[in-house]
Amino acid sequence: MVAAPKRLNIFERYLTVWVGLCMVAGLVMGKVLPGFIDQLRGMEFGKGSQVNVPIAVLIWLMIIPMMMKVDFGAIRNVGQKPRGLFVTLFVNWVVKPFSMALIGWVFFRHLFAAWINPAEADQYIAGCIILAAAPCTAMVFVWSYLTDGDPAYTLVQVSVNDLIMLFLFAPIVRYLVRGASSLDVPFIVLLYSVIAFIVIPLAVGVALRQWLTRAHGIKRFNEVFLPKLGPVTILALLATLVLIFGFQSENIRGRYFHVLLIAIPILLQVYFNSSLTYGLMRWLKVEHSVAAPGALIGASNFFELAVATAIALFGPGSGAALATVVGVLVEVPVMLSVCNACNRTRHWFPATQPATSRAVASQ
Repeated sequence: MVAAPKRLNIFERYLTVWVGLCMVAGLVMGKVLPGFIDQLRGMEFGKGSQVNVPIAVLIWLMIIPMMMKVDFGAIRNVGQKPRGLFVTLFVNWVVKPFSMALIGWVFFRHLFAAWINPAEADQYIAGCIILAAAPCTAMVFVWSYLTDGDPAYTLVQVSVNDLIMLFLFAPIVRYLVRGASSLDVPFIVLLYSVIAFIVIPLAVGVALRQWLTRAHGIKRFNEVFLPKLGPVTILALLATLVLIFGFQSENIRGRYFHVLLIAIPILLQVYFNSSLTYGLMRWLKVEHSVAAPGALIGASNFFELAVATAIALFGPGSGAALATVVGVLVEVPVMLSVCNACNRTRHWFPATQPATSRAVASQ
């Protein structure tokens, strides 16, 4: 029996198109409705907090459904395949943010110096670092599915990364942004970002997951509730992008070339980190069902958190926020290309059945 080809739904398949349309819509709104955009931009939780109320609400709608997918009970399976997890964590926390800081500094400070002034370079470097310091969560499950990844082990990788992100995201961002640019990053703002956009939605997501699974069972939760929440996440993301580009409309009109320039170092670090992870997995003889999701986690980013943090630190009209949004724009086509490369090189890896899948199936 031949398995049906795996496909993304319409939201996921054309996410880049939707993102592009939302960017255009935001720019048009900023041009034709400047008063309305100013009113929305002025809605903050506190004066000078840079935390915009409409965007914060939308980001919660993005993040909470994704956090509901995380089952921290899966962490008990960590010891079954330590090599794959070690490679994932090494690339995500030792290589990825630091390599992005270096790549961003080289490109924005030197290679693109003729088109980008120092102040803009600082902002773009900061945005790229924030993007790279947040490993992907929800979309990894989509990429793992498309490469026949071990779903249980993918869950382990995502869960452990989320736990580490609680403690390392803020100090890494602060250290690298201050080191690679002239910007000062208040630690308290980063701490508030972690609490607001990781701790609270994670706690709400875990609580909702436990309540729904106890009331309706894990099968109904996975097959009924999670699919219904998927469009909520994407729609909230698109609405957030409309607002961000509306807030930045005046700043980026006439500077569309910067979007292309920002995309270049982001693309470079995506392919570098995915190749490094995949190569290390092959060298350590990790099976493909673990290696492919590991490479995809190393390549993709938790762009919802990155956008929220850039806005909280520098404001919705900042170059840092623009850089994180460019990451969203390029992510889907780039990740599909990485999925395709992983599927074409499946024969490089041992053809063994994932032990975690058997363990989960027997429970």
